[in-house]
Amino acid sequence: MSIVTVQLGQCGNQIGFEVFDALLSDSHSSQGLCSMRENEAYQASCKERFFSEEENGVPIARAVLVDMEPKVINQTLSKAAQSGQWKYGQHACFCQKQGSGNNWAYGYSVHGPRHEESIMNIIRKEVEKCDSFSGFFIIMSMAGGTGSGLGAFVTQNLEDQYSNSLKMNQIIWPYGTGEVIVQNYNSILTLSHLYRSSDALLLHENDAIHKICAKLMNIKQISFSDINQVLAHQLGSVFQPTYSAESSFHYRRNPLGDLMEHLVPHPEFKMLSVRNIPHMSENSLAYTTFTWAGLLKHLRQMLISNAKMEEGIDRHVRPPLSGLPPLSKMSLNKDLHFNTSIANLVILRGKDVQSADVEGFKDPALYTSWLKPVNAFNVWKTQRAFSKYEKSAVLVSNSQFLVKPLDMIVGKAWNMFASKAYIHQYTKFGIEEEDFLDSFTSLEQVVASYCNL
Repeated sequence: MSIVTVQLGQCGNQIGFEVFDALLSDSHSSQGLCSMRENEAYQASCKERFFSEEENGVPIARAVLVDMEPKVINQTLSKAAQSGQWKYGQHACFCQKQGSGNNWAYGYSVHGPRHEESIMNIIRKEVEKCDSFSGFFIIMSMAGGTGSGLGAFVTQNLEDQYSNSLKMNQIIWPYGTGEVIVQNYNSILTLSHLYRSSDALLLHENDAIHKICAKLMNIKQISFSDINQVLAHQLGSVFQPTYSAESSFHYRRNPLGDLMEHLVPHPEFKMLSVRNIPHMSENSLAYTTFTWAGLLKHLRQMLISNAKMEEGIDRHVRPPLSGLPPLSKMSLNKDLHFNTSIANLVILRGKDVQSADVEGFKDPALYTSWLKPVNAFNVWKTQRAFSKYEKSAVLVSNSQFLVKPLDMIVGKAWNMFASKAYIHQYTKFGIEEEDFLDSFTSLEQVVASYCNL
C-alpha cells in the first residue's frame, strides 16, 4: 500500500528529500546480503510505498511539497533531479513569495485558509495516483511558522477530508537552547492541535540527533544536512520493507497501519520515538563486528534508561520488580528514572536475523499494567541488510521518553504567557488567549497521562 508524504516548511522539505534519497539508495544498494530474487521483492515493495514509476524509468516520489517561500523547494527539486535516481512530480509543489515569519498564528490563520483549496487539490491528485492508499506521512518542524502553523492546519484538513486514512506526523523538536524566541509558543500550539487531528506523532529531538552526529559519527562541523541524513537513516530503517508475520518471504503491505496497530493502543498516548543501533562513521565500521545479542542488550538498556544513543547509557537504571535490589542512590538521583513503556516495536535487519533473541523486550516490568507484553511488544524482521550495516536494530517506542522535555517546553511557554510576552503577535492573527489556555490544558493532560503509567 502506498504512503503519500507531505513535506511542510523548510525543515520538512529538507528532511523529506533526504528520506526519499535514503530509501532509494538503500533499495538499490549492492550490500543487501540476500538473494537477487529477495532483493527484487524488497525493491518492488519500497517503490510501491514511496514512489510511482514514470515512463522513462525514473521513479517519482509520492510527495507533496509545501512552503511559503520558493527557495528551499527549488533547491529540493533541483537536488532530486540532479541525483538521476529519482525526482519529485512536476505539479506536486505549492509555494508562495512570503513566509510566515516564525509565527504559528500566521501559518495557521492566514496562510492556511488562504491557500487551503490549492494545497488540498495537489494532495488529492497525489492520493488519486495510488492504487492502494494507506495514509499520510507528514514531515514538519514545530518551532517556526510555516511547518508548525500551516502544518497543523493541513493535518486538520486531512483529518476532515480523509478521516478513514491514517496520518502520522514526523515532528522535529527544537534545540533546547532556542532557535526562535517564540519557539515554545509555536511548539505547544502545534502539539496540542496535532494531538486532536493526527493518529501518531513521531518525534525527533534536534539535540539528540546533534549528539549522534558529534559523538558517534565523528562529524566535526555539524550541518543541518548531517542532522537530516541521520534522521533519514532512522526513518528509512523504520519504513523500508520487513517480512509480514504470516510468512517469512512476503513483505508486509501496510507498514503505516501496522505501526499504528502495534504502537498506539489508546488515543491519549500517541507520542512515538525512534532509537536505532549501530550509528558510526564509515572509518569505524571497517573495524567493528556486531552480534545480535550485543545490539539487543544495548537497545534494551537504551529503552529502560531513556538513552537517545548507545554511548553513555546509564547501566544503573533497572526495571522495577526485576528481582534485583534497588540501588540506594536511585531515590536520590531523579535522572535515574525508569522509562515505562506502553508499546514497543523492534525492527531487525541483516545477517542471521532469525537467530536474534528478543525475549528481553517481553519482560512485563517494562510495560504499563494495563497491557500484557503479548499485546505491547512486536518484532519485525528481514534478512535484507539496511544501508551500510550488516546487522542493525531499530526500536520504535511509545513510552515516557518525552515527558521531561514536554513538561519543560510547557513550563517555558507558560512563563512567557504569564507575563504576556509576544502574545500580541498571535492575537492580531486571530489566536486568542483562550487558545493558548486550551493548549496548556491539553498538554498538561498528556504529561499527566504519561506520568501515571
